[in-house]
Parts: sequence; structure tokens; C-alpha cells
Amino acid sequence: MQARCGCGQNRLEAYATLNPELLSVNADTPIRQDANTPNRAVFLDRDGVINRPLIREGKPYPPSRLDEFEILPGVPEACHALKQLGFLLVVATNQPDVGRSTLAREAVETIHRWLLEQLPIDRVMTCFHGGAEYGDRCDCRKPRPGMLFQAAEELKINLAKSFMIGDRWRDVDCGFNAGCKTIFIDWSYEEKLKRGPDFNARDLLDAAKLIEQLELKNDART
Repeated sequence: MQARCGCGQNRLEAYATLNPELLSVNADTPIRQDANTPNRAVFLDRDGVINRPLIREGKPYPPSRLDEFEILPGVPEACHALKQLGFLLVVATNQPDVGRSTLAREAVETIHRWLLEQLPIDRVMTCFHGGAEYGDRCDCRKPRPGMLFQAAEELKINLAKSFMIGDRWRDVDCGFNAGCKTIFIDWSYEEKLKRGPDFNARDLLDAAKLIEQLELKNDART
């Protein structure tokens, strides 16, 4: 089994075969795609990339209600720019408070329904598991790449030509584990990365401009 793969189907099938209960991922209905054409995607963490996280004692926390959910400046422009470049936009978010019984699943899904109305996002992948430390182990909680593998199979995504953008070490490691290029948005949280990203950006709009520059370089080589 290769450490980095182009689309992730083999590893996803292995996960599902060995541990089908570990890939319980909530995903909204995707747009229709040409099943014969591998797509490129930009995978987006949610809190800290799309919306402003709630900061307590230097640590980020997700909003628990729609009235706490604030889309960050530049995010709509960034999403539209990435769509113009031909990328699918897939949100991949850990929401472990649901699995830990401190947040209702419906509250998260209400936020996501509203989010899909505001931005040109093609799919939202959500891991609701509480995490191994809470006795709720899974293969979709980042840094594990299960959400990206599932999206790759269902949307025919070429992971090697895709990006993962996040603001925490789990996002960076998840991108590497899935075989994507990684872009880190540094909000100076009181936590350290476990490995360096491929690229750094100030925010999602800056990341979109970076991807556009990389696209132009690739076009110049061909």
C-alpha cells in the first residue's frame, strides 16, 4: 500500500472493509460530477478557515449556535476564486463535541445548512466522533484521512492534485496522510505543528491567491 496515493480509493475500501463502523461520516448531497473525470479539490477546515473560532485561553473552539457563526472576511471571494480555477470545495471538519454529548448534532447541521446557502461549497464532511480518549475511535477524525478518502471516492477526486487548508496541526497532518498539498493558516494558537506544511498563508483569501500563482506556474511549464 502506497504512502501517498492519487485518489485514495484503495485505502478507503480497506478502512470500510476492516472497520465499517469507523467511517460514519455525515456528508451533504454533492453536486453531480462526470464520473469518468477525476476532479481536483480544495479541502477546507471549517473553524479558523471559513469562520471565526471562539478563542478561550489561547485555544480555538467551534461556535455552538448559528448566531455565533461568523464567516471570516475574504472567504466568499476566496471560494469563488477557487471555483473559477476549477476546484471542488469540500469542507472537512471535526465536531467532537457531538460525540462527547456536549453539543447537539442538529446544531451543527443547522450551521452547515446555512453555510451551504452562503458559499459555493460542494460538500461538507463532518466527523462527529468524540475521539479515542473518549472511547469513540474512528478513522475519519483528523489527522486521520478518512473524510478525504471518502470524498475522493464519491466525487472522483485526485488527492495528489488537491490541497488541504487548515489552521491546526490536525489539518496539516490529515492533508499529508491523504497525499494532498497542505496550506497552513497561522492564528498563533497555543499549540505546535507536528510537521511543517507545504505552504503558509495569512487567511483563506491569501491561500486562494497562492493556489492561483501555483496554477499559473504549472500552466507556464506546459
